[in-house]
Amino acid sequence: MPSQIMPSEPDLRSNRADEIAALEADARLREEIRLLGRILGDTVRDQEGVDVFDLVERIRQTSIRFHRDEDRVARRELELILDSMSTAETVRIVRAFSYFSHLANIAEDQNNIRQMRAQNSAGNVSTLTRTLAHAREAGISAGQLRRFFGTAQVSPVLTAHPTEVRRKSTIDREMEIAALLDRRERMHLTAEEFEASEEQLRRAVLTLWQTNLLRRTKLTVLDEVANGLSFYDYTFLHEVPRLHCALEDRLHAEDASDDTGAREELASFLRMGSWIGGDRDGNPFVTAEVMRGTLRLQATRVLRFYLEELHALGAELSLAAHLADVSGELRTLAEHSPDRSPHRSGEPYRLAVSGIYARLAATASRLDVETSRAPVGEAAPYTSAKQFKADLDILDRSLIANNSRVIARGRLRSLRRAADCFGFHLASLDIRQNSAVHERTVAELVDAAFPGTSYLALNEEGRIALLASELRSTRPLASSFVKYSEETLGELAVLREAAKAHATFGADVIPQCIISMCQGISDMLEVAVLLKEVGLVNPSGRSAINIVPLFETIEDLQASAAIMDRLLSLHDYRKLVDSRGAVQEVMLGYSDSNKDGGFVTSGWELYKAEIGLVEVFERHGVRLRLFHGRGGSVGRGGGPSYDAILAQPGGAVNGQIRITEQGEIISSKYSNAEVGRNNLEILAAATLEASLLQPKRSAPRREYLETMEQLSALAFKAYRNLVYETEGFTDYFWASTVITEISTLNIGSRPASRKKTRAIEDLRAIPWVFSWAQCRLMLPGWYGFGSAVEVWVFEHPDKGMPFLQELYREWPFFRTLLSNMDMVLAKSSIAIASRYAELVPDAELRERIFGRIRREWHSSIETLLDIMGHGRLLQGNPLLERSIRNRFPYLDPLNHVQVELLKEHRKELADGEVADEQVLRGIQLTINGISAGLRNSG
Repeated sequence: MPSQIMPSEPDLRSNRADEIAALEADARLREEIRLLGRILGDTVRDQEGVDVFDLVERIRQTSIRFHRDEDRVARRELELILDSMSTAETVRIVRAFSYFSHLANIAEDQNNIRQMRAQNSAGNVSTLTRTLAHAREAGISAGQLRRFFGTAQVSPVLTAHPTEVRRKSTIDREMEIAALLDRRERMHLTAEEFEASEEQLRRAVLTLWQTNLLRRTKLTVLDEVANGLSFYDYTFLHEVPRLHCALEDRLHAEDASDDTGAREELASFLRMGSWIGGDRDGNPFVTAEVMRGTLRLQATRVLRFYLEELHALGAELSLAAHLADVSGELRTLAEHSPDRSPHRSGEPYRLAVSGIYARLAATASRLDVETSRAPVGEAAPYTSAKQFKADLDILDRSLIANNSRVIARGRLRSLRRAADCFGFHLASLDIRQNSAVHERTVAELVDAAFPGTSYLALNEEGRIALLASELRSTRPLASSFVKYSEETLGELAVLREAAKAHATFGADVIPQCIISMCQGISDMLEVAVLLKEVGLVNPSGRSAINIVPLFETIEDLQASAAIMDRLLSLHDYRKLVDSRGAVQEVMLGYSDSNKDGGFVTSGWELYKAEIGLVEVFERHGVRLRLFHGRGGSVGRGGGPSYDAILAQPGGAVNGQIRITEQGEIISSKYSNAEVGRNNLEILAAATLEASLLQPKRSAPRREYLETMEQLSALAFKAYRNLVYETEGFTDYFWASTVITEISTLNIGSRPASRKKTRAIEDLRAIPWVFSWAQCRLMLPGWYGFGSAVEVWVFEHPDKGMPFLQELYREWPFFRTLLSNMDMVLAKSSIAIASRYAELVPDAELRERIFGRIRREWHSSIETLLDIMGHGRLLQGNPLLERSIRNRFPYLDPLNHVQVELLKEHRKELADGEVADEQVLRGIQLTINGISAGLRNSG
């Protein structure tokens, strides 16, 4: 392996034992990367020939020289090699480097799991256990913690945002390889078993090589739903109950002396959410029918899981009536079972389980869910998941009352917890739509009901008055005698489907209606009026659903506190909030605010918005629940979840938090059960720590806030000047990135732009960030920071750099902001970005804009390192530093090939020729491989 992947210098670690452990882990990682690389190399040689294999090696070595030194000779040599290749050869080369990125990711994930296990074996406790210990040291009792979790809500919300470029078939093959590596790690294999294991790996890698990396057809919404549901099998259905049970045991152990407390069950605070199949913002393919299909798929997944678990439980609970006493209620449950088998006549638990199975199977039939195993007889379906859990609780109480607690703590305990966490709906589905659509829908309804009103011509106050009056009205606004537009009919159909879902599954099935681009009071009241039309809000002021504003742009974030202050002061709206337990959710958009104002200003305005919202909600006596719309990349709010939660201002978490999990981040966090459990624990631990262990008023010093305000204004000016005020920037962006070619990938059901224009304003944040990642500039994650710091230091010579260094040491928000920037800059490469700049045909435009970007890139790195007191990027994160260093030799060639293919593809189009499908496929493969190598690119 090249020198680039050697471990960091020993002086990075003060603790010698940690250093040795890290070096050993590095050695194991290199060993696995070599193993997989050797198997892939053999596969390429066998399948494509020695010439292709040798070409891969030449490109890799030349690319290393270019990346390391921006070597002009290496650059020319690389261009000559790439120019000499045929299109067919290029595609083979791209596949080789892409697959290596995928295999390196597998080895790295296994290494992380290995280190996690090693730490646990060495007595190092998990993040959640450590947080519980801190709580105990702070004098917080187990009873207080139980009460905290009784009202807490931690909710990861899966979305179908199109940043996961891998097919599910590819993910499945990669998981197979990971499982084989894991088995080699955990088991002591004989020589024969070891040899067989390597052959299995070779078979799996060959199968992966012969599996299409690219989707041939566009995903439907229900395809996205099915992909999202696979993570319930991998992780959530088992690990969410286990996390609750483990936490419950820890709390019981702490107050075992209190017999009452020791028997009290922990509330289920970890609730899964989803947008897949309910997010209509800009996605015309999410209809009422699709939403109905989504809920059916979710119900199918969870009911089949329950039925399989019940079948296994029935096999386990072979307790005989003459050997183990049972409670009266258990005996009654057994007597009502339709199971008449003489073989089970003396086994009351099995009879009871058979009866529960029969009722659940009848429930599945009622919900149009097909089951694979017929029940023993007919029974009445359950009307709710609570009824199902109540029957399971009878088994639990009987076992405990008759000295069989250890049996109750097995499969039955996990199943009871699962029933409480997932119900019959599996995950709460949010419905989301853009405020402009709601506005048009209400306008059409109002104008038809009150001719001459012209709702759209009303000012904000006029709209508020009209909508408040409609909320109190007992008559419907819509009429069956009026012919409405397709858009209005579609919106009403979705909301009616939501009302039906509430009747079928209960209120938890669709608990939130989210308003994208919420900009005023009327945006919220319009949704309330539409919900009243379908019965989810009634004229007396009760609501069966949370109405959630999503503040996305810089301007909207700045106005959010004032909007919510006015809204909570409105009597008619406040009644709706009170009917929801006096809890109001507010969603904050990280992606669009970043595209609008840049990374620094977005982060700062989000922080300020939270401070303002906390103050407003405290004044109104309403509990605030924040929903963070974070993406995978730093440019869309990504970064370590634990640090992000702890960096929130005081009072912003308060026991309740929802966070989106998007695209490739879902698979990286939740494909493996151990890793998934760890990530769920991190969310729970951070929520607990931010809520109970940080001072309520942990506001930073005023001069910190003033400095950040000044830095933000300077960074905002620099960012806006480049992106929105520089003539020709839009042309530069479309020419120097793969934004046009991304749209040819079948990675999602949603269009890339809100409107059919090239304007940056209309482009969705995901393709914006994804495009900059592909050309290795990562511009949305740092631009404006360097010049902002330089100007600030110049204007404040009395404070200068030492004061900014103090901010970094003392303020978690500033430290997290810079840490995320450190990560994104480490993945960037100005050398490679310069090659993408060459794609801009206008030489003057190219040099003018790329020159500015290059200067800002160097400035941002220099000022960042100065503030952090580091000598190089990622000095404080050696694990990630080594990870990036490992993959650059295989990632960089993909960029070089991508540039050459883009030149060829675009020349064909410019000359009016039919695009070569093989060239386009090569571009798509490079997008896939680069995304895999960067890991969080969208």
